[in-house]
Amino acid sequence: MSAASGKHDTWFRRFQSASSGAVKLVALPHAGGSAPYFLPLARALAPELDVLCVQYPGRQDRYREPLVESLDSLADQLYDALTAEPPQQLVLFGHSMGAVLAFELGRRIERDGGGELLGVIASGRRAPCRHREETVHLRDDDGLVGEIRELSGTDPGVFDDEELLRMVLPALRADYRAVETYRYQPGEPLRAPISTLTGESDTRVTLEEARAWGELTSGSFQFRSFPGGHFYLNGHQAAVTEAIRESVAAFRLAAASAKP
Repeated sequence: MSAASGKHDTWFRRFQSASSGAVKLVALPHAGGSAPYFLPLARALAPELDVLCVQYPGRQDRYREPLVESLDSLADQLYDALTAEPPQQLVLFGHSMGAVLAFELGRRIERDGGGELLGVIASGRRAPCRHREETVHLRDDDGLVGEIRELSGTDPGVFDDEELLRMVLPALRADYRAVETYRYQPGEPLRAPISTLTGESDTRVTLEEARAWGELTSGSFQFRSFPGGHFYLNGHQAAVTEAIRESVAAFRLAAASAKP
């Protein structure tokens, strides 16, 4: 494993080397998640894609750093980290909270430059323009643990280790607060295409809410669903990997076709 090179390397983890000139796929984890969650995906996509897995502050090796304050602030910080390097072709892939973050990061890239956004792949999250009132971040610790147990996306061993559990709860609560207090601000749709992946039995995202991502791009839109719940991708690694490959190939073709 290595961090991405450069001034802001605390933000990114590169688990596999990539071919020269490979498109960078920035992988943004769910609430409470960390960069190693995408390790299997990074290995499966290498070397054709250069997968940069995002490490949010307040966890693992960034444990002592200030926690996430808001999704907009997190998007601003990530944009600064990502654009510290020379401009490059980028695909943003986010799961759950990471999907909303990918959208906001994509907005900043298209508005301010600093890279060529080929496309956004949004997984396991309703479109930002479809609001639900949620208050998980206001629950007590037991209520917060109950939420992550229900979603079945966390290693069960975490629940058996009281000390570890207490260490991760502050970051988890901060992430939930950030995504639950986020409010979509209407504006120009992304020019880059969007692909959406979702679990067919995800109680946190209806199929209509997932398809609404198509309203947020003036480019093409593709929708795929998989058997399973919120963490459907854990049980369909090969299919999800192939879906990402196909989306990136379509993004690259669209970008090439648009150039004079």
